Amino acid sequence: MLQRALDDSYPAEVRDHITLLTGARTCANACFRFAPPFLATIAAGQGTSLDRIGVALAVSELSGLASPLTARVADRFHRRTAMTAGLVGVGLGATLAGLSGHLVVFTVALVVLAQSKVMFDLGLASWVSDRVPFERRGRVIGLTETSWALGLLLGVTTMGLITATTSWRIGYAAGAVAVVAMAGLVVRAIPDDGVGQGHADRPRSHARIVPRGWVVAAAVFCLMAASQFLFVTFGSWLQDHAGLTDTGVSIVVFGLGFGELLSSLSAARYSDRWGKERAAAIGAGIMIPAALGLALAHGHTWIGLPLLVVAIAAFEFGIVSAIPLSSEIVPGAPARGMALTLAVGTLGRAVASIPATRLYVRHGMAWPAVMCAVLAGGGVLAMGRARAMRPVS
Repeated sequence: MLQRALDDSYPAEVRDHITLLTGARTCANACFRFAPPFLATIAAGQGTSLDRIGVALAVSELSGLASPLTARVADRFHRRTAMTAGLVGVGLGATLAGLSGHLVVFTVALVVLAQSKVMFDLGLASWVSDRVPFERRGRVIGLTETSWALGLLLGVTTMGLITATTSWRIGYAAGAVAVVAMAGLVVRAIPDDGVGQGHADRPRSHARIVPRGWVVAAAVFCLMAASQFLFVTFGSWLQDHAGLTDTGVSIVVFGLGFGELLSSLSAARYSDRWGKERAAAIGAGIMIPAALGLALAHGHTWIGLPLLVVAIAAFEFGIVSAIPLSSEIVPGAPARGMALTLAVGTLGRAVASIPATRLYVRHGMAWPAVMCAVLAGGGVLAMGRARAMRPVS
């Protein structure tokens, strides 16, 4: 299906397998994204408070700082091996989360899940980078990034509806089954790497991160932290303020996922044309008024909810536009560049998780929305600087 968006100038291998790999990443993203909208439900099931489970989420996000180490492993694996191992690990983490009876075990499960998803993401990004030149990579990565939105639109919505009719533990179990099934399909369908593509004897790159790369990383940090202030609080806000059940939250999640999907497809279409830095800055810039509007109107769900949708959709457009930049910030080692952005992105989410939940518990939705706007402003400034630092070709 997605191959229709790629003409014959793209490698046949990429066109043939982009739909399968995007589907596999959709299942992995669904497992990864399931917790934040249902934190209140999971906290009740664990017999703990929202701000305590926010700490658990922050710890799992901090595990993203190990992404550079994971990248070294991924660079030595065949690309198919890295993707398959990542999917199986996500399934293991989701299973452990569903079986957990203590907050510590749940935290460990989220760490396993998060790092396994990193392994898959790095394998996929390197697989694409091996086959598609940078100037054309934005469209391909943009298409695979629709899996982030589809993970919310289809995956988390389905897991949420299962949670509403059974329990959040069964929701995690359903995600685990789906992602392991996709691992089997990847093994069967994706050819093993050719010579020089992901082999252990692949020449090592000793290149360092280019200075512009740190500015790109700072922009990604700001964008991820800004979005986290909304992601970990909106479910509780809808349950507490609007009285929504898990079913109602699932319906809202579907709407958010649809908005993200439109943004991902728009980024795939326009980021190469407009310039990746400029497109990312536009997305971050739209987040600012939407989040400030949410802060002012948080007491009125019928006003605040559309603004929440706009803010999250704008984030998706910005981050999908920014991700291709990571593959060039360490010359000759796309996985290392991707690992840096994953690390700083997860650090941004980790840094935001604890204050977001605590601000919500103490002050409601207003202050998390204000912090989202402030951090989005930092993303605009950083992307503007990265654009100014781009070498003239």
